[in-house]
Amino acid sequence: MFEAIAFYLFAALTIVMFTITVMTSQALYAITAMAAGMIFISAFFFILGADFLGAIQIIVYTGAVMALYAFGMMFFDTTRNVVEKRTNPQIVFVLGVLAAVLVVAIFVAPIVSNNIQALYPINPEVGNSQAVGMVLFTKYLVPFEVAAVMLLVAMIAGIVLAGKKMDKSLTLMAEEEIEMMHASNPTHQERGEH
Repeated sequence: MFEAIAFYLFAALTIVMFTITVMTSQALYAITAMAAGMIFISAFFFILGADFLGAIQIIVYTGAVMALYAFGMMFFDTTRNVVEKRTNPQIVFVLGVLAAVLVVAIFVAPIVSNNIQALYPINPEVGNSQAVGMVLFTKYLVPFEVAAVMLLVAMIAGIVLAGKKMDKSLTLMAEEEIEMMHASNPTHQERGEH
């Protein structure tokens, strides 16, 4: 009974958070809602008894989202509204159809999964974290290392890209320079747009 209530509660909270992520036009709200959604997803792992995966969900994914938040704050002006450009409506239609097919597959998967056998069934003699570690560092060692290298390359590329825009510091600029820069690039509200 408690698990069912917790499941529906966290499911509703997760859907609300990711709806805010998709629907809002402010990068700050979207990234914060996505981080909250990631934390709520970890609750499902704890409900299922996978404590290790729940902790990893919080540490890795929520930590990664926080890093994304930091990069987002560096790259985007969060006070300015973003105007989306939809140059090709066919791509939007195709992506919508693919998303619908994916949703149907997700709902049909539990029905089909009754005939699927687990490649690595749970060994009751070892714990959850030991089982994940054995699979990760034996069969999936190469993909794990490749993913680590890719994340390192992405981090270095982000630092290099962010460093190109760090030649100007608002704290070191004079008021006149800030006003001139602000006048040349007015925000959405200052232009009187809605």
